[in-house]
Amino acid sequence: MSHLATPTAAPVPPAGFLAEIAAGLAGGSEPGALLERFLDPIIRLAGAQSGTVRVLSDAGDQLQLVGARGLPAHLCGEGDVVDRHCGHCGAAVDNAGPVWAADLRSCAERTGNAYFGTQGQGLLAVPLRHRGRTLGVYTLHFADGQAPPPEIQAVLGSVGELLGLALNNARLEQERLRSTLLRERQAMAADVHDSLAQSLAFVKMRLPLLQDALRAHDDKRALGYCDDVRGAITQAHASLRGIITQLRTPMDPQGLVHALGASADNFRRSTGTELDFINDFPGLSLPPEQESQLFHIVQEALTNVARHAGAQHAWLYIGPADDGRLQVLIDDDGSGLPDQAAGGSHYGMDIMLDRASRAGGQLEVGARQGGGTRVRLTLPLPAAAERRPVQPGAA
Repeated sequence: MSHLATPTAAPVPPAGFLAEIAAGLAGGSEPGALLERFLDPIIRLAGAQSGTVRVLSDAGDQLQLVGARGLPAHLCGEGDVVDRHCGHCGAAVDNAGPVWAADLRSCAERTGNAYFGTQGQGLLAVPLRHRGRTLGVYTLHFADGQAPPPEIQAVLGSVGELLGLALNNARLEQERLRSTLLRERQAMAADVHDSLAQSLAFVKMRLPLLQDALRAHDDKRALGYCDDVRGAITQAHASLRGIITQLRTPMDPQGLVHALGASADNFRRSTGTELDFINDFPGLSLPPEQESQLFHIVQEALTNVARHAGAQHAWLYIGPADDGRLQVLIDDDGSGLPDQAAGGSHYGMDIMLDRASRAGGQLEVGARQGGGTRVRLTLPLPAAAERRPVQPGAA
């Protein structure tokens, strides 16, 4: 039979035991390995023969074995899962306190092994708890069927709280690492999209024109298109090297304004669309991360104008907004926003929104007064700026 272990005032644990537990806490953050590392000192403290540790699943309905010491190999197979209410382990989880059991027939029936009730004649199940929430359970098996003294049970209960804290911290750390990895992957995908994908899209637009020039035996136009393709491939190669070596596309060493001016020149030359670049902050200087995000947002917006808008005129404006922030406007007089019902990928737009957020700004995309589309990015305004009241793209 099993019963709740009677708690008593916890004595001071042996100094060596506490030191070993502390060393285990500092030894790693992978939850399974972290919990298994504690089993050896706990088994020695309790005078037990063997032990296991299980953690609750995310759904809270199962107990997953993550570590075992001293048990026969066939009793601690990888992937061993039991219901959270199973036997004495489930009783410890449900009652949120240590449970002692001298009748292990239910364990023997579940495992189909005579170890429980013969070599292991007693079991103590201790929940792993943190701030009132049970996260798992560890069990200790005793050969003589004698329960540990109450003072040792009290210490083992306190250890359960300590292990619950360690498990909670390990899970938080894993979640933080997963979030960091996801952000890094998203940033990498954005860099690939905003460099390689745009260069390849430009090459794709140029190839039909090159083919037409070749068929017309127009060598001058064909050579010009070849130069365009060669330049785009060179740029794609440079971007790829930047991604590989720096995990990000390289920024123009001459700064943001120079990079935007070069993008505007390339847009005019490659599309034939008139573009007015109006910079109300000629000495604009932002932190490197903000400059990179702003530049790639403008590049993506201009690429969208070239590929989808069918515009005759476009405007790129940098200057102060009415609310005192820095604003960047990309306007065009094209066909306007695409029909959302038509479907298709909005990956580029999602990346623009993510870049704006990482730069600490806001991005708005909507219809331009008089026809076409307006992309508006706002950021905190630099400390010093010269103001000229110029507004682009006015209808």
